[in-house]
Amino acid sequence: MPSAELCLSIDLGTGGPKIGVVTLDGKLLAYEHHSVATLFDERGAATQDAEEWWILIRTAAKRLLEQPLVTPGLVRAVVVTGQYASTVPVDEYGAATGPCLTWLDTRGGPYSRRAVGGAVQGFNARKLWRFVRKTGGAPSTAGADPVGQILYLMNEQPELCARTRWFMEPVDFLTMRFCGVASGTHASRLAMWMTDNRRLTRLEYDAELLHAVGIEARQLPPLVPTGSVLGPVTSDVADELGLARDTVVLAGLPDLHAAAYGSGATALYAAHAALSTTSWISCPVAKKKTDIFHSIAAVPGLTNDSYIVINNQETGGKSLEWLQGVLAGTGTTMSFDEMTTLAASSPAGSNGVQFIPWLAGERSPVDDKRARAGFTNLSITTTTADLIRAVMEGVAANSAWLFGYVEKFAGERLTPVRLVGGGAQSTLWCQIFADTLGREVHQVREPMTAQLRGMALMASVALGRRRFEELDSVHIPVQVFTPNTQFADLYRQKVAMLPRLYQRDKKWARRSRTK
Repeated sequence: MPSAELCLSIDLGTGGPKIGVVTLDGKLLAYEHHSVATLFDERGAATQDAEEWWILIRTAAKRLLEQPLVTPGLVRAVVVTGQYASTVPVDEYGAATGPCLTWLDTRGGPYSRRAVGGAVQGFNARKLWRFVRKTGGAPSTAGADPVGQILYLMNEQPELCARTRWFMEPVDFLTMRFCGVASGTHASRLAMWMTDNRRLTRLEYDAELLHAVGIEARQLPPLVPTGSVLGPVTSDVADELGLARDTVVLAGLPDLHAAAYGSGATALYAAHAALSTTSWISCPVAKKKTDIFHSIAAVPGLTNDSYIVINNQETGGKSLEWLQGVLAGTGTTMSFDEMTTLAASSPAGSNGVQFIPWLAGERSPVDDKRARAGFTNLSITTTTADLIRAVMEGVAANSAWLFGYVEKFAGERLTPVRLVGGGAQSTLWCQIFADTLGREVHQVREPMTAQLRGMALMASVALGRRRFEELDSVHIPVQVFTPNTQFADLYRQKVAMLPRLYQRDKKWARRSRTK
C-alpha cells in the first residue's frame, strides 16, 4: 500500500518490544519482535533494562522503514503502548537512570503496607475509601505498582533518586525518548491511583493522595489529555530513522486500551479478552465504579470522557511458555504450534488433569501474590498431551472464573468476546475459551499484533482522519468459535473447582513460600 498514510507503532510487552509499520486504517505492513530478559532475585526484584528497549526499538524501526513496501515520508505518527504498573527512573533529558521496575517487582511491599496497610483486606479503611472514591482503586499492598516501586527507590536507592527527574511508566519513557517531552495521561498513569478519575479533565495529580503515600507531584511527569500530540520527533531520531521532521509523537497508552482498539471492541460493553503473558477481560463502560472484593475497576478509558474495565490475571499465555521451558529441561523441545497440536490429541477435560495457573500469584478475582500454581489429579497414565491441554484449559477456566464477576460488574451480558494476544493464535485455545466461557469467541486477525494495529487506529482518531464513533466501521476480520454445549458441564466443573482449590491451598502457599 505505497500511498497509504502510516504510523510507527511500538508495543512493549513484558517479553520484549514489538515494532511495526501500520497503515492508519490498521493494516500491518511489517513488524519485528525482540525478547528482553527480566532479572529476578530473592528479594522480589523483577527488572528490565530500559535502555535496551530503546536500542532494540530504534534498530528495528530503522530496518522496517527501509523495507520496499514502506515509505518513511508517509509515516505521520509514532505511537507507543505496552506494559504498565511499572516504573522507569528518568533524568531530565529522558535517559533512564536505572533499570525498569516491572509490574512483577514486589520489593516495595513493606513501604506500601506502611503507607496504606491496615485491617480491611490488608488496607487502612480510611485511606482505602479515600483512594477508591477518587480513583476507583488503590496502591497494592504487595508493592507491585508504581507507588511501591517509587517508595522502594526513595528508601533504598537514594543515590539513584538524586540522578532522577521523573518516575515514568514505560510507555511515557519511550514517548519521551522519541520527542523529548515528559508526559503522562490519566490512562498511562492509571496503575498509580493518583488522579481524581471522577473528573477526567482535571490534569493534575491529587495532592491528598500523594501526601498519603509520601510522594511529591514534582517527581511525576506532567499530565496531558489522552490522545495528545506531544510534538514532533527529535531531529536526531528523524535523521537516524529517516522520518520526516514533522512526524509527530502521540501520548502513550497501556496495552489494555490498545487491545480494545485493535480488537474492534471500542463500543460500550463490547468485550475483549487478552491471552498474552498476562490475561484480562475488559469492555468500555458508562461510568466509574469499583469492585474492591475482586480487584475490578472502571478506569480512564479510550477517550477523555469515558471509562474501561480493568482487571488482571498474572499468568495467561505465560503458563504455556513456562511448561514449554519445563519440557525442554527434560529433553523435549517443542514449538508453540507443536504443543497445541499435541494438546488436541488429549480429550476435553485433559483426562481429569486440572492446572491452576497462578505461577506469579493472582490479582483478579482474588488478590494474592502468594497464590501458587500446580497440577492436580495426575495419574500414572497422564501424558504430555494431557499436561499441555490441562494448562490451556486451566488458563481458560481462570478467565471464566473472572468473567462472571466482570459481567456482573458491567451489568450486561458480554457477547461476543474478541480474543487477542499470542495465545489466541491457537484455534484450539480459542475453542476452549468459547466452551469454558459459554460465549461466542471471535479470534481477531493477527491476534499477536492486535495492539500495534490498535495504536494505529487510535492515531487515526488523534490526527483527525476519522472520528472515534467511526471506528465501528473499520473491518477487522475474525474467525468465530461457538460454545460446544457437549462440554458445558465438564468445563463448569473445572471453573467451580478453582475457588475451592484456592481456599484449600492458600495457607500452605503462604507458609511454604516467602517470595
